[in-house]
Amino acid sequence: MDNATAVTFKMTPYESMDKYKHGMFCVFFLLYLTAIVLNSLFISVIHLNPELHQPMNVFACMLSINEIYGSTALLPAVMVILMSNTREISVKWCIAQVYFLHTYAGGEFCVLALMGYDRYVAICYPLHYHSKMSKSKICKLIALAGLYTLIVFGCYYSLTLQLSFCGKVIAKLYCVNMELVKTSCSTAPYISIVGLVILPFFIVPQLVMILFSYAKIAKVCSKLTKEAQIKAVKTCIPHLLSLLNYSIGSLFEIIHTRFEMNRVSVEARSFLSLYFIIIPPILNPVLYGIGTQIVRVYMLKLFVKYKILPKKLAV
Repeated sequence: MDNATAVTFKMTPYESMDKYKHGMFCVFFLLYLTAIVLNSLFISVIHLNPELHQPMNVFACMLSINEIYGSTALLPAVMVILMSNTREISVKWCIAQVYFLHTYAGGEFCVLALMGYDRYVAICYPLHYHSKMSKSKICKLIALAGLYTLIVFGCYYSLTLQLSFCGKVIAKLYCVNMELVKTSCSTAPYISIVGLVILPFFIVPQLVMILFSYAKIAKVCSKLTKEAQIKAVKTCIPHLLSLLNYSIGSLFEIIHTRFEMNRVSVEARSFLSLYFIIIPPILNPVLYGIGTQIVRVYMLKLFVKYKILPKKLAV
């Protein structure tokens, strides 16, 4: 890769935030701190209580670990550039940011697909759930999800590393692969063709697994009593909300990157582009932690143990 044509990229959206950059810095810092605290708390509660080492909680912990990774890879850099005078990012760090951001996004979708599969097994094969979702199988599924993300995006990313860059402006708060392609002065057609071939592998298998799981769940639920249907649906609600939230954020990101949005204010575009890296990391530990009764009880016990809450509140 030849970076001689461009040493840094100018991040233009930050210019519109100059008048209130200190306020935005505080907002980003509080959101980042909230995401880190909530996810760390959730992971700690699950880790410290063997009774909570159920497959769905393990997958939820992996989701939290991935969200700490994604938030830490992006938000501190956003805050640094926001407070800088140049509003620039080096080409090397921009390329690294692309790697962090896309592996976060791919890992998130893979874990959500595994969580959908877990709900499928729990509802369709309740008597065989623990044998089908054994510890060894869970470890293999998590390892497969991680390797799949790294291998598929690694193939896609290897094309990005071959690019040279003539453009010096990126119209986003952070670097994504499409923005690097837009600034590239490389015209080799095979890069675009191979990229288009690889891209579906980053999305389609997980989507198929989720659709298959919920199709089977719907079929089984149609044969259950009304009470059993309500119980089954309740166990799926946190996952469906997480999936919907992540999908909305990803859709915002795709629209912002690939389409002109001149009619939308820069501030609104900036928030929408950060949605998938801020809202899911805050919402998911709430859904699987505070939103789950048994986990909530153990959280209260942890607070009482360290004298954060009075004992009567944990009853």
